[in-house]
Amino acid sequence: MTVQDTAGEKGSLRSEEQRLTADREMKVPAGTGRSVYTDRRSEFIGLAVRINSEEEAAAIIESVRKEHPGARHVCYAYRLAGGGVRRYSDDGEPQGSAGRPILEVLDRNAADMALIVVTRYFGGILLGTGGLVRAYSSAASAALEDAGLVTLIPFSTLRAVFEYADWSRAEQPLRRCGAVVRRAEYGSGVTVCLSVPEAGTERVSALITEMTAGRSRAEITGWELLPRQP
Repeated sequence: MTVQDTAGEKGSLRSEEQRLTADREMKVPAGTGRSVYTDRRSEFIGLAVRINSEEEAAAIIESVRKEHPGARHVCYAYRLAGGGVRRYSDDGEPQGSAGRPILEVLDRNAADMALIVVTRYFGGILLGTGGLVRAYSSAASAALEDAGLVTLIPFSTLRAVFEYADWSRAEQPLRRCGAVVRRAEYGSGVTVCLSVPEAGTERVSALITEMTAGRSRAEITGWELLPRQP
C-alpha cells in the first residue's frame, strides 16, 4: 500500500490546527455518511466521517479493512488542520485513479477534519483508469453528501465568577449576545464557563464587567471550534 503525503513535515497537529483555524471558518462532516456505487459488477462502498487526528484516521481505516476482509482495495483520503495535512492512498489501484479523486472531493467541498474511505470489491471486469476515477469520485461524493457538512467557527472559552444576584441578571443578556453556557457551578458564588464566538469576545467580556459593576471579570481560558449558532 502506498500512502501519498501532500503535506510537508507534520510537526504538531494540534498547534498547526490552532494556527490555521484561529481566525477562520471550517466545514466538517456533520455525521457519518455511507454510499454504494456499482459499475460492471465492481462494488464501491463509501464511508465519510469526521476525524480529529491522523491516529484516529488510521484506526478507522484499519477497522474498515477488518470489516471487509474480502475487498480487493481500501482506498482513502483525508484532510486535517485547515487543509494543511492532506493524505491519500490508492491501495494497489493504478496511480492517481483512487486516492487522488477521493481527495479532490474533499478539496472541492473544502471539507476539513474529514476522512473518506472507499472499499472496492472487484467484479471481474477491468474498468480502466477513467472508469476507476469516476467510480471512486462518485462513491466519495455520495458518502460526503450523506454525511452532510456543518460550519464550525472559532469560539473563545471564558470563565467568570458571579455573585448569585449578578448571575441571575446577567445570564439572559449574555445568551442573547451569543454566549453558550457550558457549565455553572454553585458554591459561595456561581462559577460559569462560557463559549463565545471570537468576534464577540470583547463585547461579552465588557458586558460581564458592566452588568456586575466590576464585581466579575471574564478570563479567557482557551478556544474551540463549534457550530455557528442560529
